[in-house]
Amino acid sequence: MEWSGPKMSWKFSQTFKFELQELTMGATENIWTAMDIAPSVAIHDSIPHHPLSVDTALSFPVMSHRVIDVCKKLFRKWEKLDDSRFSVETVSGGITNLLLKVSVKEGNGDNVAVTVRLYGPNTEYVIDRKRELQAIKYLSAAGFGAKLLGVFGNGMVQSFINASTLNPADMKKPKLAAEIAKQLRRFHQVEIPGSKEPQLWVDIFKFSEKASSLRFEAPDMQRRYETISFKEVHEEVTQLKELTDRLNAPVVFSHNDLLSGNLMLDDEHDILYFIDFEYGSYSYRGYDIGNHFNEYAGYECDYSLYPIKDEQYHFFRHYLKPEKPYEVPEKDLKALYIETNTFMLASHLYWALWALIQAKMSPIDFDYLGYFFLRYNQYKKEKQMCVSLAQSHLSV
Repeated sequence: MEWSGPKMSWKFSQTFKFELQELTMGATENIWTAMDIAPSVAIHDSIPHHPLSVDTALSFPVMSHRVIDVCKKLFRKWEKLDDSRFSVETVSGGITNLLLKVSVKEGNGDNVAVTVRLYGPNTEYVIDRKRELQAIKYLSAAGFGAKLLGVFGNGMVQSFINASTLNPADMKKPKLAAEIAKQLRRFHQVEIPGSKEPQLWVDIFKFSEKASSLRFEAPDMQRRYETISFKEVHEEVTQLKELTDRLNAPVVFSHNDLLSGNLMLDDEHDILYFIDFEYGSYSYRGYDIGNHFNEYAGYECDYSLYPIKDEQYHFFRHYLKPEKPYEVPEKDLKALYIETNTFMLASHLYWALWALIQAKMSPIDFDYLGYFFLRYNQYKKEKQMCVSLAQSHLSV
């Protein structure tokens, strides 16, 4: 198992058959009330669904057996197949999901594969699964991500995409950056039914409220946590919201987590895929782009890799005018540059506060408290320059 960062990723190389073992998972204290958690999702009748869940704390062989059980219950044509016709392997995973490839030799001899996504433990506290499932239907119809095939207690089954995830360094390559920009423009044009109210600040204030009332059993974690001034954090969030409101940034349906692990490339057919829409919501155009640029820093959070102005302009040209990128007026490039780099600050605040909740809720052995300070300190480092740029632009 390889752990590469706070949001990505586990990687496994083995394919497992099935040795039944019994494991138990320790109870986790709930810090949010039931009203904070997304309600049960009504699935369209054409999508098979089953209440069975798969405990991600089980050993992989046992978990694989349960996954096969789920697939048999969801898809009738597989229910009488022997388990020996199935194989399960891990594609990748992070704290918000674990991706499994399930290969099946059907009764007629055909070999097929699907992707099973298992939600990470306690992720309902930071992810609105109802919102995600609603969006997938429309994003899939628009050609984004994998097709939704079935839903179960703590995950979903989707069509398998035969492609490889990008590395952070790949996103800087001019050809790929241009393609990501074009695809993101098209993504932002997808209409998702329901409220189009931007969720960014709703989520950040909610995270802030929950993060400010945590308590850790480990004394050293509690001491570190108590050094955080939530009054200061609240003031920073409020002031940044007021500033970004003045930019009148377009509200679009946003991915909100466009890191390298959520971008897949089919080299053979030269096709780029956006995947994993867990954090998707209506939000601000500049936030989605600025958050993506922050992901250039990679799993090591090396923000010296944040794209320079020329690299950003290259992205903006292909985003704003994909067919004629070099005809984009300078004033439009400058405006999007200011919008993006102001909202980039909001990305740091969002993931900093998210990390505090993860520090309490996640079973992953990772220094989430340290990640809070890393993102919050980066926010403070970048704040003066980005805010001054925005204020200067607004004063003209």
